[in-house]
Amino acid sequence: MNAVSERRERERADRHRLIVTAARELAEAEGWEAVTTRRLADRVEYSQPVLYSHFNGKNGIVSAVALDGFEQLAAQLRDAREGAPDQAGGKSLGTVCHAYLDFARTRPAVYQAMFVLPTDLKFASDETPKSMRACFDEFVACFRPDDDRRELSAEVVWSAVHGMAVLAGSGRIPQALQEERVDFLVSRLSDKPGTS
Repeated sequence: MNAVSERRERERADRHRLIVTAARELAEAEGWEAVTTRRLADRVEYSQPVLYSHFNGKNGIVSAVALDGFEQLAAQLRDAREGAPDQAGGKSLGTVCHAYLDFARTRPAVYQAMFVLPTDLKFASDETPKSMRACFDEFVACFRPDDDRRELSAEVVWSAVHGMAVLAGSGRIPQALQEERVDFLVSRLSDKPGTS
């Protein structure tokens, strides 16, 4: 690849990043309904055709924001799990659950892109992006390797904390009781032989 091609690729990557950042910031400030290709084009000072050369409409932009979110969430969950003071008795599981809920609470627009809004991203398939799988793997790592149901347990936990996040985020259950909910969930699963 020559220098001109490399420069063009860098510029394209920079434009891509600028569009994704602008979409996330606009969604965080005004909600996803405010994110339109026209508003994004104005905000990033590129034409709509330039946006369409990077993304196949709004769903493509939402998917890109979601993928960034999965990378951030995977790192946050990994840091929480590795930083848990005691890996025995479900401590790492509780820490990971709390980190997940903190992410959902503090990044609601990104969380919506990841789990609520329509995207082309596929979960639990050969096409699942690595960053999405990495999030799930952090839950799996909270259960002992010799537990043949550790992925099932991780799936149930993820489903439960996702439900908590969505219900608390929409005001349907009180945010103040999240710690008690997580403790209840972890206490039920920490009796299982596979929890670490």
